[in-house]
Amino acid sequence: MFLRQIYNYANLRASFHALQRAASSTGNTGTASATLLYNRDPQPRFTDPETQKLLQSMTQLQLEKIFQKTTVPDNSVDYKLMTMDMLEDEFRKSIERAKNRLQMPPVVQMKKDERRIISNDSALSGFSDTKYVITDITYGLRQTERKVVVRQTDGTLEHAPMEITKRMHQLYFPLTGRSIRTPRMFADEHLQRCLDEQKYLFILNRMVVQFDPFEPEFHTISSRVYQHINETKQFDILRSTRHFGPMTFFFAWHRCIDDLLYDMVRRDYLQNAAELIALLYKLHDMEPNYKNILKQIDEIKPKEDLALKELEKALKRASSDVKEDIQSAIGKTQVDFELDDLCLPFIEDYISKHALKKVQLELATQTIKEINAEKRQLFEGISKAHGVA
Repeated sequence: MFLRQIYNYANLRASFHALQRAASSTGNTGTASATLLYNRDPQPRFTDPETQKLLQSMTQLQLEKIFQKTTVPDNSVDYKLMTMDMLEDEFRKSIERAKNRLQMPPVVQMKKDERRIISNDSALSGFSDTKYVITDITYGLRQTERKVVVRQTDGTLEHAPMEITKRMHQLYFPLTGRSIRTPRMFADEHLQRCLDEQKYLFILNRMVVQFDPFEPEFHTISSRVYQHINETKQFDILRSTRHFGPMTFFFAWHRCIDDLLYDMVRRDYLQNAAELIALLYKLHDMEPNYKNILKQIDEIKPKEDLALKELEKALKRASSDVKEDIQSAIGKTQVDFELDDLCLPFIEDYISKHALKKVQLELATQTIKEINAEKRQLFEGISKAHGVA
């Protein structure tokens, strides 16, 4: 009986992969070809505690991806002898470091570069044939507090444009990794090549160093990257990085979440899919019932100690609990099945009312329902055979 169920499960998985390939070959009609920008200040909605909680949950905390191997000048390794208590404490510190690495760049309104005249001193007109730039280099001030002014050749004293202000700040108080001139990689032809090579993380990491969140270049480049990801469906490249939250917020703000939603459903991240829909409803005041689903998710989902969980995984302890062995073999727990039952109707309701790509999403949800039904039947059957409640 179980062999037949496993065979059916394999067939369902194969059909799901076929559906995935068909969807990836379909043109993306949910995103405009033009660069999408925020039409009003997104900062209040982005920094809202409920929004931040949703974005952090959808980002996911995958330690193997956050602490993946990178090329560094010093590849030395430190070995330490630790007790179990010391090892557990070290894992807790690692979790905190991982959370810090997932700190999202702020999403704020684009700042317009407007001319601000301080005074017109006609007596100084023609005093010099060059402009004078005066910079406040007082020690201990933040960059936003430093004044940079320009004396024009006609005697006008005005606040420096954003480009000159940024250049002077970088000249006197350089930030590590930032260039005085814009790197050539952000030129259209080089940026497009990086996008075609799917170097999304490299572009975004370089962008947050080179530009401030309120600069037009920050908004334009991030928008191009997010839209390109939406076209290629390579959302997993940014998952469990600090850029996944702003990308998700961008899609929800511009009402183009269908491709990301499909990716979450096919990967069986149904809770994240429900949270994505809830974020869309919250940003656009579409459906007031999203708060109920979020409250029920919080009530069902257990609060796990991530440090202990990762420690047990790292030590590869031989579990003496049959129930844990069954959960590991199936890939789901009883709580996971309860969350699926809660989230699927919410997702299907969105698809029927608001989705632009109804056919793809309906097929994806139907397939994942059948796959999870097979998993649940296996879970219950094996649990019953071993006398596990």
